[in-house]
Amino acid sequence: MATTATTKANSAAASGHSLHLMGVLCGLAAGVWLGAAEAPTKLVNAGFSPFAISLCMVAGVFTARWTFPTLLKGTTYVFADLAAKKHLIVWAILAGALWAVANTLTVFAIRDVGLATAFPLWNTNSLIGLLWGRLLFCELKGAGAKNISKVVVGAVLIVIAAIMLGFSTIHGGASTSPHAIRGLLAAAGASLMWGTMYVPYRKAYLSGMNPLSFVTAFTVGELGTMFALTWFLDGGAHSSAFQLAQSKQLLFWLFLGGFVWVIGDLFQQFAAKYLGIGRGIPLSNTNQLWGLAWGALVFGELATADRAHMTLVVTGSVLMILGALAISTAVAGSQEHLSKNEALVRECERYGLDYREVLLAQSGEEFGSRTEKRRWWDVLIVACATGVFVYLGYNAVVPPLAMNLGWIAVLGVILAVALVGGGWALWRQTRFS
Repeated sequence: MATTATTKANSAAASGHSLHLMGVLCGLAAGVWLGAAEAPTKLVNAGFSPFAISLCMVAGVFTARWTFPTLLKGTTYVFADLAAKKHLIVWAILAGALWAVANTLTVFAIRDVGLATAFPLWNTNSLIGLLWGRLLFCELKGAGAKNISKVVVGAVLIVIAAIMLGFSTIHGGASTSPHAIRGLLAAAGASLMWGTMYVPYRKAYLSGMNPLSFVTAFTVGELGTMFALTWFLDGGAHSSAFQLAQSKQLLFWLFLGGFVWVIGDLFQQFAAKYLGIGRGIPLSNTNQLWGLAWGALVFGELATADRAHMTLVVTGSVLMILGALAISTAVAGSQEHLSKNEALVRECERYGLDYREVLLAQSGEEFGSRTEKRRWWDVLIVACATGVFVYLGYNAVVPPLAMNLGWIAVLGVILAVALVGGGWALWRQTRFS
C-alpha cells in the first residue's frame, strides 16, 4: 500500500510540473484583473456609503459569476458537479459570506488610506492562507529545505512590506489621512477574512469540484451577506445603496468592477486548485502591483506624496512582490505530493467520495463523461446578464473623478493580454476543469 501511494505521488509530481506553469499563468492573470477590479470603488468619494458601493459591486459579481460558468460549461454540468459534492455547497456559501465582509472592509480602507496603499496591506491574506494550508491540508509537509526557505523568506518579506506601507500611511506628510488608523484596521480585517476564505477553496478542490461550480454556489453567500450588512448596518431602507441603485449613470461602473473581479477571481480559483493556497494565493496577490498602478497612474493618488512617502510605498510594494514570488516559485516535489494525497484520501473517506474520480480532478479531468451540452435556459441566462450590462452601459456617464485616460488605455491592453493568455492555457490543458 505504501509503495502504491509513493508511486502515485511520484506520478502526481511529474504531472504537477506540467500543470505548474499553467497555475503560474493563472495566478499572474488573476493579479492583473483583481488589481483593476477595485478602481470603480473610488466612487465612494462621490458621497455614497461603503456598504452601498460594495452591495452594488456584489450585484455585478453575482451577475457575472452565473454567466461565466454557464457560458464555459453549461448549467447541466455545473449542477451535476454540485449534486455530487453536496457537502461543499455550505462551504461555498460560507466563503461567499467571508468575501462580502472582506470586500466591504476594502471599501472603507480605500476611502480612508487610498487605493495605492490599501491594496498591499490587505494582501497579507497570503500569510493567513499559508497558515491554514499548512495546518489543515498538509501543504509544505515533506517539502525540501529550499522550498521551505522560499516560503519562510517570502512570508517575512510580506510582513516587512506591510509594516512599511502601514507606517508610510500614518507618517505620509501632506498625504496623511485623518482616519489612517481606521483604514489600516479595515485593511487588516479584510486580510483576515480573505485569508480564511481560502479554506473552503482548498477543501473544494481536494474534493474534485470544478472552480466554475464552486463560484456558482459562492454567489449565494456573498450577495445574501452583503444585503444583510447593508440592511442592518447602513440604515435599512434608508441606505444610500437604494439611491445608488437608481443612478444608472454610476451603477454601470460598479457592475463593471464586479465583472472584472469575477474574471480575476476565477483565475485565482484555478491557481489555488493547481498550485495550492500556499503558492497560488501569494502569486495572485501580485494584484497589489496593479492596484498601485491604477491608484497612482490613473487616479494620481501619489501625486502629492513626499520623497519619504514614495520611498516607503515603492520599497514596500517591491518587497511584497518579491515575497509573493519567492513563495510561488517553490515547486512541490514528490514528498509534498504524497502529503497532498494523504489529505485527499482523508477528504474521500470523510465524505464518501470516489478516490479515482477525485484524483483525476486534480489534473483537470473531472466528470469527463458528463454532458456539457448547452440548454435553452443557458442561452437565456447569458442573454439576460449581457442585457443588464448593455442597458447600464448605455445609460452610464464617466464618473466625476480625475482620471488619466492614456494610462487607462495602456492598462486595458494589459488586461486583454492576461485574459487571452490565461484563458488559452486553461482551455488547452484542462478545458476549464
